Amino acid sequence: MPVYKKTTKAGKVSWYAIFYYRDWNGQRRQKKREGFSTQREAKAYERDFLERRAATPSMTFATLVDIYLEDYRHRNRATTCNVTENIINTHILPAFKDLPINEITPATVRSWQNSLLSSGEYSEAYLKRVHVSLSSLLNFAVRYYNLPSNPARLAGSMGKDKPHEVSFWTLEQFRAFQEAIEGAEPYHTIFTTLFYTGLRIGELLALTPGDIDTQAGTLAVTKTYKKLNGADVIQPPKTEKSRRVIVLPPFLVDTLQQYISTLYGIKDNQRIFEAVGTSAIGNNLRRYTAAAGLPLIRVHDLRHSHASLLIEQGFSPIAIRDRLGHEDIQTTLNTYGHLYPNKQEEIASRLEELGTQKEGGSIARP
Repeated sequence: MPVYKKTTKAGKVSWYAIFYYRDWNGQRRQKKREGFSTQREAKAYERDFLERRAATPSMTFATLVDIYLEDYRHRNRATTCNVTENIINTHILPAFKDLPINEITPATVRSWQNSLLSSGEYSEAYLKRVHVSLSSLLNFAVRYYNLPSNPARLAGSMGKDKPHEVSFWTLEQFRAFQEAIEGAEPYHTIFTTLFYTGLRIGELLALTPGDIDTQAGTLAVTKTYKKLNGADVIQPPKTEKSRRVIVLPPFLVDTLQQYISTLYGIKDNQRIFEAVGTSAIGNNLRRYTAAAGLPLIRVHDLRHSHASLLIEQGFSPIAIRDRLGHEDIQTTLNTYGHLYPNKQEEIASRLEELGTQKEGGSIARP
């Protein structure tokens, strides 16, 4: 793999690589890249480029990561990519980067797992997520780069899925919280909206006046907000089912309408809570929770509180799924199924009434 030295009239030396490769449809093409400071850098560029094109399992893990993330960015939202890249770069790449992927064995993966497990720094759910990220990377290599098998799968998983237990406030607890935060805007409106709609925090922060139909008493969820690398990012909702229209109780319509009317000059497409960040919301939740003497919950737990309120009022899992924007009913049942009271005795009692009730002086049989 020859590379070449280039000297400018001013005497500055640099290196460049020029070579041939075949593109995706088999055509022979020339590739040239200039501006390398050293011969080694130019050779490394050529080697990495050809390695990617060769679709061979002898490529280094670092090269696989580059290819995988490039593909991943085309198929996932920017916020999802940001989380995945952070996990890979922090926990996975440093351990495997110089290894050819066909030399990574189940024993290698087990050793890496044990180093994370022994640190004691990470939750079971997070460890599970890190392992899934590695396994997805190696599955990609199996599918597209001829890796014979996935050593992460053979090694077995680590960590556990998120527990189904959720934290929430009852209606009485939230009313106590409201008393503590009365008049403290925008937080009174923010927390009241979260509790009575079950919105995700990103959905709330993306809201504009145009999303609220005060005549119909509805709120349209059509987007979500995220701060990414210091920039405000508006994206489509988490899933297609997250696009929904939520019917609001009249008092909440009045609350939102009154709050919006205090914002001078706000436009229909301007975010209602654009002056507030997620950190400030979390900080104020903790602050007023302490003032009310309530158990501490997370901002996302207000969504769980809404769901538990609906369950207590007797609404079906399907109605709750649609209001929360879950992708399928199984998500709703997995998250909140344990909150539904045991109805078996009630069912048996009702069947007993039906089976033994007298009809025209005789016992009716079903």
